[in-house]
Amino acid sequence: MSDDEFGFSFEDEDDFAAATTAVVPSGKRDLDHADSEEATVSSKRLKTGNDLKTAPSPSIVLANRILRERFGLNGFRLEQQGAITRLIEGGSAVVVFPTGGGKSLCYQVPAVAFRYQDEELGYRKPGQSGLTLVISPLIALMKDQVDALLRRGIKAAVLNSSVTRDQYLVTQDDLRNGRLDLIYCAPERLNNEGFTASLKDLPGGIRLLAVDEAHCISEWGHSFRPDYLKIARFAEEAKVERVVCLTATATPKVADDIRDAFSIPQEGLFRTTMYRPNLRLLAEANTKDTDYKAKLFTHLRKYPGPTIVYVTLQKTTETLAVELTAKGFRARPYHAGMKPDIRGKTQDDFLVSSDMIVVATIAFGMGIDKPDIRSIVHFDIPDSIESYSQQIGRAGRDGKPSVCMFYLATKDFYLRNIFTYGDRPSLRSLRLLLEDICSPAHANLKAGDTFTLSLYTQSKETDIKATILGILYAQMELKFKLFRAAGAIYNNYKYSVKDANALSRDASPAASAIKKAPGKKGPKWTQIALEELAKSTRIPRADLVRKLDEWNDRGTIQLEKQGVENTFRLERPLPSTPKEIDAIIKQLDEAMEATEKQNIARTESLLNLITSKRCFSRAIADYFGESSDVSEVCGHCTWCETGKQVILPNEPPQLPDPVKVQKLLNTISVRDDARLLAKIAFGIKSPRITDMKLAQKDVFESMNVCNFQELLRVFTKACGM
Repeated sequence: MSDDEFGFSFEDEDDFAAATTAVVPSGKRDLDHADSEEATVSSKRLKTGNDLKTAPSPSIVLANRILRERFGLNGFRLEQQGAITRLIEGGSAVVVFPTGGGKSLCYQVPAVAFRYQDEELGYRKPGQSGLTLVISPLIALMKDQVDALLRRGIKAAVLNSSVTRDQYLVTQDDLRNGRLDLIYCAPERLNNEGFTASLKDLPGGIRLLAVDEAHCISEWGHSFRPDYLKIARFAEEAKVERVVCLTATATPKVADDIRDAFSIPQEGLFRTTMYRPNLRLLAEANTKDTDYKAKLFTHLRKYPGPTIVYVTLQKTTETLAVELTAKGFRARPYHAGMKPDIRGKTQDDFLVSSDMIVVATIAFGMGIDKPDIRSIVHFDIPDSIESYSQQIGRAGRDGKPSVCMFYLATKDFYLRNIFTYGDRPSLRSLRLLLEDICSPAHANLKAGDTFTLSLYTQSKETDIKATILGILYAQMELKFKLFRAAGAIYNNYKYSVKDANALSRDASPAASAIKKAPGKKGPKWTQIALEELAKSTRIPRADLVRKLDEWNDRGTIQLEKQGVENTFRLERPLPSTPKEIDAIIKQLDEAMEATEKQNIARTESLLNLITSKRCFSRAIADYFGESSDVSEVCGHCTWCETGKQVILPNEPPQLPDPVKVQKLLNTISVRDDARLLAKIAFGIKSPRITDMKLAQKDVFESMNVCNFQELLRVFTKACGM
């Protein structure tokens, strides 16, 4: 990047090279006293070249020096410098930059700066510089960033499901010895007691906690993830010095939620407008009889170049990519259900292509650094204004004209409703869940005791999707304070001997116990019951697991683990009376209902934005509280270009057909869950529907043109509920 590209230049670079580095507090920072510490922040947000004529603060000098020396860049963009210098000087920040706005540098530069300060000013001994912990939900993005940092000589590592055992051991050794500048992990890893304990005891502590996709913290955010709520609790318990929360999409309400979670004052908010003058925002409304694909083919020929076509269903990515290929386009599908190597190859090919089209679900796009995407097409409606804004923000990062087309149709609401209504569990499901958790087997457990459950089995038995089950457990942990997640264990271990001599030479207590353990011995595999073995030998289960992992790493055995069970540590005795359990069920159901209504409202907000009589760009700016950054008319959206309103066709949902209702009731004998019957009629799969093979019946999806709530009313009456 060049200085001119971002609208400012350095007037006197000699001043930057000659200045000294900054002094910052070396002790751990109390997040509850952020306001008092902010008074020590001396630098101001610098947006123009005129501001830089005054003598820069030492923190600004250090930040720019690192930017040039370690990242090969000549200048910061817009609010980057203000956020980075604030962090270097000990403050916390919330960074709301659009997709491609350079959020990563806001924690990478400070992460390097801490070691510079310690080495050059002698604040801390070698190995005591602490590190920056980056929480991100995107495995591919973590790996890409770590690889890029390593190429720049910045010591970084990632801990997620993609790393090998050897890589994990090396990273753990680097952590213990203070050799890392940054470490990346997913928010779910904070459920692992061993991992969080090791972070709390790091040499030098956690200097900076960076929370990527921070809108997930807010229940008002478009992709709320309850595991994100645990991050603030971890930050307090681990006494992290400062926090930076980063997101591309945050309304004022969401930004306030993020600030409140980490006690960050208003002056810690750094926001850059999402408005992109080079993006042409187009929309067309189509009836159910419209030939969408013909329109798409015409559009893609008119606007060639690297393109992402967003659809809702995984199956659609594959069928549409095939049809595009048949029409002469270079097209590939992309969705989360594909094999990782195929997804990786598709992404790599797209990054270097000048004409490739990727037909993708929302799994594609996050973290992709491709400046010349010329077109974004929403073939199906996104779930919210936030998602729409984030996805169109991937086009035209090189500043050249790019086109974003939005095809709007009533058919899209059926697809969106599959996800919205499919996520909410029934009262029957919630009761089964609470009865399993508060079972007689757990009745005598006290605070501090642990219990294990298979969430995979529980999902099938309660008819609650795995993702929703995770949300419910997080609510019981954070809202009701029943327990804390304490990691996961495997309940089924089996091994095959590869080096019998090495196995026989190992005479350690754990090795001897495993070799003598009773178990199922087959021609190749030996199964062992670790729980029983640990009890009978009084050797800790962790020691037995460690020995098996050691043998596997050395090639002595081939080890397979199955049957994941989640462990929870009680904060207080579990509810035992029907009244207590009913109260929790009621509150969980109310929370699920509120989420359901909120998701519907988000989609309706997007619909209203596209069909209103006003500029699209201005409407988006208003939604995100950026009205002052955009004029009333942008001149490059459908409304500004045509002055015509995009009108959704009048295709209201049909009333449930009594004949079809009766046929479903005759075919499906279930009467204990009206919501299940409504899902079958609408075409929504669930664990119970899959287990009973009900999706194969001809009544499945037989009433997908109806309103789901009306179907629920009809089947509630039929079930006598």
